[in-house]
Amino acid sequence: MSILVTGAAGFIGCNNVLALNARGVTDVIAVDNLEKSEKFLNLAKCRISDYFDKRDFIARVRAGTAPKPEAIFHQGACSDTMEQDGVYMMENNYRYTLDLFRWAQELRIPFIYASSAATYGAHTEFVEDVRYEGPLNVYGYSKYLFDQVLRREMDYLRSPVIGLRYFNVYGPHEQHKGRMASVAYHQYFQYRRTGKVKLFEGCLGYANGAQLRDFVYIDDVVNVLMHFLDKPVSGIYNCGTGRAQPFNDVALSVVNSLREAAGKSVFTLEEAVAAGEIEYIPFPEALKGKYQAYTQADLTKLRAAGCDVAFRSVEEGTRDYMHELLKAYPHVEADK
Repeated sequence: MSILVTGAAGFIGCNNVLALNARGVTDVIAVDNLEKSEKFLNLAKCRISDYFDKRDFIARVRAGTAPKPEAIFHQGACSDTMEQDGVYMMENNYRYTLDLFRWAQELRIPFIYASSAATYGAHTEFVEDVRYEGPLNVYGYSKYLFDQVLRREMDYLRSPVIGLRYFNVYGPHEQHKGRMASVAYHQYFQYRRTGKVKLFEGCLGYANGAQLRDFVYIDDVVNVLMHFLDKPVSGIYNCGTGRAQPFNDVALSVVNSLREAAGKSVFTLEEAVAAGEIEYIPFPEALKGKYQAYTQADLTKLRAAGCDVAFRSVEEGTRDYMHELLKAYPHVEADK
């Protein structure tokens, strides 16, 4: 079975390929952009049959010369919510997705693509319906616009199309993402270097570190992807845990997981703050008006499609992730 994975050297894409490999699928056509060459480290963990630069591959699709897979996982995108170049964002995220979608329909093969919870913007209900959508940045808009294409064409599809609205995904193989890597990833290194982690002070009516997000562990996301490969039901679906938890829970889970690994006792939140192991910093001006202080996936539609994946809590997922990071980065030099 030949499967195409775009963004294969990225965070979700790499885990997507590894999940296929675990099933014995090694005929994987990997598509990505290796201008940041360190991303090859993710690909090196995977078994693939071929690699294409993303620009070369879409040119081949448009020319009718691309190798033809039996299914497409389209994970490739610019996921930087602070990106200001709207021309680039729309070409890279919207137009690329549209062309792959049209191609998949011509081939009559399943097309599973990455949408985003950023499509909801400042709304506080996260139901897959345009009434609850209103992106706050051009990244969210690039995802929102393609979702509208799918909705218009849903009744005329020749083959399954599944859009997954990822919430706050975290876990192994995100090291190349820089500032866009998860809070848990950054806090691992903060704690190892300084003995403390940092969170934003309160904003939008929330207390310090009490802003709420739906944090979803990458292994659970991959399980959703594999479900829809096996049992494709066309639609746009939230891909989160269905539970909003505060950033304080992430920070405390990082601190306590690393304390336990060092043979130390665990803290309550109050104890961690009092000991200086959780520190609150001013909320950035650049994020004001562009920040989702609350997200929580409504899983009604996902469950109705037959997807019964069990999602880890922040405490469970963060503990698993800290163990993985300790294996991957056992030696982190403390700040002097």
